[in-house]
Amino acid sequence: MKESVQTGRRSLKDLASTINIVGPIERSSRLDRPIRGLAKAVRRRIGPGRLRDLLHGVPTGKPLHPPLATFVVGAWAATSVIDLTGTGSRAARTVLTAGLGAALPTVAAGVTDWSVIHREQQRVGFVHAVTNLTAFGLYAASLALRVGGRERAGRMVGYAGLGAASLGGFLGGHLAYRQAVGANHADSVTHLVPLGWYDLCSLNDLPDGRPVARRLGYIDLFVLRVDGEVTVLADHCSHLAGPLHQGRLVAEGGAACVVCPWHGSTFRLSDGAVVHGPGTAPQPSFETRIRRDGVIQVRPAQN
Repeated sequence: MKESVQTGRRSLKDLASTINIVGPIERSSRLDRPIRGLAKAVRRRIGPGRLRDLLHGVPTGKPLHPPLATFVVGAWAATSVIDLTGTGSRAARTVLTAGLGAALPTVAAGVTDWSVIHREQQRVGFVHAVTNLTAFGLYAASLALRVGGRERAGRMVGYAGLGAASLGGFLGGHLAYRQAVGANHADSVTHLVPLGWYDLCSLNDLPDGRPVARRLGYIDLFVLRVDGEVTVLADHCSHLAGPLHQGRLVAEGGAACVVCPWHGSTFRLSDGAVVHGPGTAPQPSFETRIRRDGVIQVRPAQN
């Protein structure tokens, strides 16, 4: 009995080590040179502006790539279900074609996001992209075979495409849920700072016209004094937690903004709204008031 338990434990460990294929990818620097070149080329090709903001998902406040990818993989999986059940070659071709068509904007959005993330994330994302491009090629070949009348061969190639897409989806899940690409990295003010006014610091302790970091309980704050007015935002950028107090102050559309020093996300100072990506979640903002003794008080803004 004891030997059986030990054997079972070894089997589970072997299975876990087999599944954990992502760790070595994160740590490997072999592909860093082409990754740097490709990321730079993408950023140069898709420069700051409306197109890049659209591909990041700024207009909707959510990353664009995940829902598009869900549709594509769903369409391709549905193709395999139709093939397995034999419910209609025409339906299979239609769904497969829909997935291929949606793959193009999906790739554009994914590559745009990938070009402005950390290196460990880019390594996994690079392999994720290769597997998904492989899946795209296999499904394109599957469609060509089906149109040419070779249904059985088309189905077999489609199954291979589903395998590649499944691996790509596994890596995509690691990017989203383990490496938190696309997640909101700003501090959760709602949970960490209950409603009410809190003393922050003295107005005289703040430099004029230069943002600084100040601590409130568990979170870091971006604090900017301009004459007698004080602006306060959560300091950790919602994109990948960059320090906003080290960013540049700019004007966008007549509004004062701060640009994250890490990847260029731009937030409006008045309310933390996203002006430019890659960040899509707004920056938590705070209301401020100054007591008669010069102490600044803050509370979470009710946006």
